[in-house]
Amino acid sequence: MRRLRWLNEHTPDEPFPSADQALADPNGLLAVGGDLSAERLMAAYRNGIFPWYGEGQPILWWSPDPRGIFLPGDFHVSRSLRRRLNQTRMTVTLDTEFEAVMAGCAAPRPDQDGTWITREMIAAYTELHHLGCAHSAEVWLEGELVGGVYGVALNGAFFGESMFSRMEDASKVGLTWLTAQLWRWGFQLFDCQMSNPHLARLGVRQIPRSEYLARLDRALQASHRDSPWRLDNDLDPATEHRSREGS
Repeated sequence: MRRLRWLNEHTPDEPFPSADQALADPNGLLAVGGDLSAERLMAAYRNGIFPWYGEGQPILWWSPDPRGIFLPGDFHVSRSLRRRLNQTRMTVTLDTEFEAVMAGCAAPRPDQDGTWITREMIAAYTELHHLGCAHSAEVWLEGELVGGVYGVALNGAFFGESMFSRMEDASKVGLTWLTAQLWRWGFQLFDCQMSNPHLARLGVRQIPRSEYLARLDRALQASHRDSPWRLDNDLDPATEHRSREGS
């Protein structure tokens, strides 16, 4: 019977157990405790592990099996999404309002009882942002922030953490632009952690954890992209995704 590893909050360089030691039920739970220092968070992501827990709980560390990811060529821009991209007055930026995007993701939602994005999480990921390892895509309408996406980037891998919308399709627009830019820069995978119906419609694939870890290892061999991020002036996200279909 597998037992959970309890991590010492005072030793951020303590190694994580191997991801293949995660529990099957609940799926992917690997370790408990520790802290959210930049050192520990970066070690977690490099090993296919991420924190996910609620207010009042100890930090819980996960590596689910299967894993939901986008690869270049996976992202599906439907006709309705293409129309939205062509007709909308929404604009997208990168790395201009990271903390505001996290706050938007943490705000109460009608279909949820609470949020896993605690004040401690916001502080920890904001520090990663200042270190050039966490990034955001902001979606704007007439100067108002109406949606966004944030996550962690290591070399050629992006780990999507959360997104939000204050108007229809805003987060989808942000995700479309962000993934298009990542593929153009040579990123090899976009980690969604777990699939859901919304992501499935966009083309996310589910792969075994062992395959995910192998792909992650290859992506980590790529070079790191400097911060802050900016969208290429000539980027057309629908065209960028279409050019990579089947790749």
